[in-house]
Amino acid sequence: MRLYPYYPKVLALGGVILVGIGLYFIFLRPPLLAEDASYMDMTLAEIQAVAPDLTRWLQKVFWVMGGFIFTGGLLTVYIAFSSFQTRTRGAFQVIAFAGLSSIGWMTIVNFIINSDFKWLLLMSALPWAAALLLYRIEGEKK
Repeated sequence: MRLYPYYPKVLALGGVILVGIGLYFIFLRPPLLAEDASYMDMTLAEIQAVAPDLTRWLQKVFWVMGGFIFTGGLLTVYIAFSSFQTRTRGAFQVIAFAGLSSIGWMTIVNFIINSDFKWLLLMSALPWAAALLLYRIEGEKK
């Protein structure tokens, strides 16, 4: 019996991480973090004084954003064990672009703003890169 290659499992891990990030944004992320205020060179109290409804609005923005991140992760897990695993034509390119435009871009922006979460996000993006590398290595074996 042949064991399945690792690349679908590694990509699925990347999808599960996105699911977790999505759930964090929906259920746990506060509307404003200390680093948000620091980036704006204000205190949280100053932000509240200037825009008292901002946190209520941001909470809803993060619910929506979290839903999209969750869905992206769910779809990534599905694709990992379907078209990516069967090496369907175009799967590599779609996964590469999806990774760059989702967790990759989120990571880049977090480095730009010097977020406290930049290294954690970089670690979260690694399964995407590893899955693509393993996909290529497995393809060369054939």
